Amino acid sequence: MAHPVSPSELARRCANQRESHGMPQHDRRTNRLLTLLSDSDYQRLRPHLSPVVFEYRKSLYEASRPIEKVYFPVDGVASMVITTSDGHSAEVGTIGSEGIVGLPVCLGDRHAPSSVYVQVPGTGLEMDARIFRGELDGSPTLNLVMLRYAHAFFNQVAQSAACAHLHRLEQRCCRWLLMTRDRMPSGDFLLTQEFLGMMLGVRRTSVTDVMGSLQKAGLIRYRRGHVTILDYEALRLRACECYDISKLEFDRLLGDTPLMPRTDKTHRSVSQVG
Repeated sequence: MAHPVSPSELARRCANQRESHGMPQHDRRTNRLLTLLSDSDYQRLRPHLSPVVFEYRKSLYEASRPIEKVYFPVDGVASMVITTSDGHSAEVGTIGSEGIVGLPVCLGDRHAPSSVYVQVPGTGLEMDARIFRGELDGSPTLNLVMLRYAHAFFNQVAQSAACAHLHRLEQRCCRWLLMTRDRMPSGDFLLTQEFLGMMLGVRRTSVTDVMGSLQKAGLIRYRRGHVTILDYEALRLRACECYDISKLEFDRLLGDTPLMPRTDKTHRSVSQVG
């Protein structure tokens, strides 16, 4: 019978897999919400956190089924998707290192009409949803951090809805590229045309045209589903204002404030868990 893998060994394997995918190891990268926690809150969660590899299209939870685990992404992007009765799907939100997958648990529920799966591979930390709910019930400060994230996430979804109606495709594409870049350890990452089309609500041919235009302008390199950001500032200038608005709103709500004190300002990385 196989022996169980320790958290430290799984963390090492996570790092090796990232390197094998062309993503350099950054030991000091972590999840923003875990960084915000007080030391006492973090120490209560720490024994229950386990490193996990986010493989492409890995299901994190499914619509109308109990949410068994919550996830704190360290890098990579998870996509919240609504699927209609005719089988069509639309991406309605994304979660990266700034947040938590399993937000309904934070709000007192274990079901959602949406599904969440990995669209950009990476790593993270997972925790049993029932244990996490119990910790929330026992800590007003932990609960506050998660409620502020819920507010920030709602604002992101609302901003994206307005963006889809008001801004040109190229502007919206630049915004999503920048948001993905912010969640990754480097400017080179997997981002398929299928995912971009779902995020932007357009056909793959439209995505091909826009990505080709950005590549021709020297802002990105795009080949076989891999994106390399070549000129971050130029890409930012082409994006709509929604990128900066969402970023500032996350910083406002999830800054390290007196309401969410941290005595230890070092990052809490995957390798420190266990």
